[in-house]
Amino acid sequence: MVQDAAVTGTGTGLAIIGAGLAVIGAGIGIGRIGGQMVDAMARQPEAAATIQTGAIILAALIEGAALFGLVIALLKA
Repeated sequence: MVQDAAVTGTGTGLAIIGAGLAVIGAGIGIGRIGGQMVDAMARQPEAAATIQTGAIILAALIEGAALFGLVIALLKA
């Protein structure tokens, strides 16, 4: 009984760490997209609409992947 509780506690802790890493990774990715978007729009202002559309789509895809990672990690907890 005690060993089962210890294993469950460790699994829960690792799931929470996994969820945190998924969210941190998404935050870093979206931050890099935003920075590169601003850089690209500064270099080519005439392509700003196209660049912004692509950046928003990429940010949504990253956010979706992070959400899946978060849900899977919390379901494993």
